[in-house]
Amino acid sequence: MTALTLSTAAAPGLRADAIVIGVAKGAKGPVVAPGAEAVDKAYDGRLAGVLETLGASGAEGEVTKLPAPSGFKAPLVVAVGLGAEPEKDAGFDAEALRRAAGTAARALAGSKKAAFALPLAEAADAGAVGEGVLLGAYSFDAYKENGKDAKAKSGKAPLAEAALLGGKPRDKAYKAAIERAAAVAEELNRARDLVNTPPNDLNPEAFAAVAQAAAKEHGIKVQVLDEKALVKGGYGGILGVGSGSASGPRLVKLSYTSSKATKSLAFVGKGITYDSGGISLKPAGHNETMKCDMAGAAAVFAAVVAAARLGLEVNVTGWLALAENMPSGSATRPGDVLRMYSGKTVEVLNTDAEGRLVLADALWAASQEKPDAIIDVATLTGAMMVALGSRTYGVMANDDAFRTAVHEAAEEVGEPAWPMPLPEHLRKGMDSATADIANMGERMGGGLVAGLFLREFVGEGIAWAHLDIAGPAFNEGGPFGYTPKGGTGTAVRTLVRVAELAAAGDLG
Repeated sequence: MTALTLSTAAAPGLRADAIVIGVAKGAKGPVVAPGAEAVDKAYDGRLAGVLETLGASGAEGEVTKLPAPSGFKAPLVVAVGLGAEPEKDAGFDAEALRRAAGTAARALAGSKKAAFALPLAEAADAGAVGEGVLLGAYSFDAYKENGKDAKAKSGKAPLAEAALLGGKPRDKAYKAAIERAAAVAEELNRARDLVNTPPNDLNPEAFAAVAQAAAKEHGIKVQVLDEKALVKGGYGGILGVGSGSASGPRLVKLSYTSSKATKSLAFVGKGITYDSGGISLKPAGHNETMKCDMAGAAAVFAAVVAAARLGLEVNVTGWLALAENMPSGSATRPGDVLRMYSGKTVEVLNTDAEGRLVLADALWAASQEKPDAIIDVATLTGAMMVALGSRTYGVMANDDAFRTAVHEAAEEVGEPAWPMPLPEHLRKGMDSATADIANMGERMGGGLVAGLFLREFVGEGIAWAHLDIAGPAFNEGGPFGYTPKGGTGTAVRTLVRVAELAAAGDLG
């Protein structure tokens, strides 16, 4: 991962491949952002005009490269758009800094060192820039010829080092902000790696092994229930979904505890390592990205490890419900009835509505420990993508105040989310003449129906939120800001922020 440092050095004298500066979109043209004063001075105060001549406007995501002024030890200046210029006395918001830093880091792939002279008014700004750099520099190279060596030979290796100019290396707040950025970004990138890993190499057993190794490294307790343990425990949902695959299902429990904790959280992740749809087979054109159907479990895994690395004063338990949904002679059929871990029976009307089945068992298991709150994360429904598009996830909950708190946490860390309702009239559509409930209901509002199904398996009196990340979990388009093509790591930062708020007693 890119190395981050805080530097008090002046831009002209710093040895680097490039100096990154910010440029905002002003009312009368591009405006050079704070942090770049020394660079602007070297252009005799005419840098904004030079950039405008080169076609720059300061729009978000814009990158303009120009030769560095005479006397600079770096040969290149990279001006990155920050978007609209903030009002007088208002600084740039954290997300604008993250996106600009990420855009610049991607543009500097192949460089050994870059100096980032972006606005750093306070320690939080340094954290945002650092996070943006680390997320934007991400590259998944494991399956390229010779791995990362091939990237290095082609000049496309990720940016090796980023020095944040204007940072204060001896200031505790700045150091803490950078350390937090590194911990969160490294674990988020680990989640991206998992999502991007081909399903022939990441089955439930392999995912569980990755979780076990990380747990050992970071002092997290881990328990893995294999097929025999799942049968003995009566986890009918997870077993039913995994019954068609040669790779058996797993339920992984990760427990991070703090001696100073007064609150406990449970995070539950959908971990379908490949989703063919089962007997209700997906049509051609809908299978190719289904390695990403374990993105919820990857986010939960990463968030628990990040909480441990940050030493948060809150107890966090992660539940990874892992299975591969495949069609075979042993697969669950439409019309089958599964007895869930909670004791409820579910009539399976569509085997492609499998995520809610594995989550139901894990939600009930999490509920038995009576945490203060539960959040599940899942690439659950195409309906949520229809409703909110590919960059925003939906938030549902059994408590309006908790839904608001989770939504606000998501927006605070730069993960677009939107609160969604759980209309009671949609519950009737899941009534079954054969079982306690069916796994399908009305087609319209399908994302909300799935949320109502999951609510049935949350213990009484426990605040619960459901994050349907089907849209933003996997980016099929081109990279933007600090978001790469492929796995994005969506929801990791939301979960970490919720854990931080719970530790501080500010979750509500």
